[in-house]
Amino acid sequence: MSNTNIPGDNGYDAEEMTVDLDLEDGTRVTCAVITILTVLKRDYIVLLPLNEDGDNTEGEVWFYRYSENPDDPNEEPVLDYIEDDEEYEAVADAFDEYLDSVEFDELVGDGESDS
Repeated sequence: MSNTNIPGDNGYDAEEMTVDLDLEDGTRVTCAVITILTVLKRDYIVLLPLNEDGDNTEGEVWFYRYSENPDDPNEEPVLDYIEDDEEYEAVADAFDEYLDSVEFDELVGDGESDS
């Protein structure tokens, strides 16, 4: 499973959108949806796996290819593994840029840092 780490992320707002993933080992993991990124004309979803309490203490996120059926908006989106290292790195870099912009927006938006 593709993953990376988010430093300092120890919890997640339970009101955010979540998805349940069935893993290859038969377990089900609830994940918070962080964002959907478009990289090189393809969409990717960034998921934050949550424990039973709705927290993420590991700081780990998972990247998947993401696609929706444009002809049926009610159909479940499809998630696919990222198997190419270069593709994964491009998504990881885009996510880092997303994190930088979110942190910047939070600083500019409320005028103070949450230290």
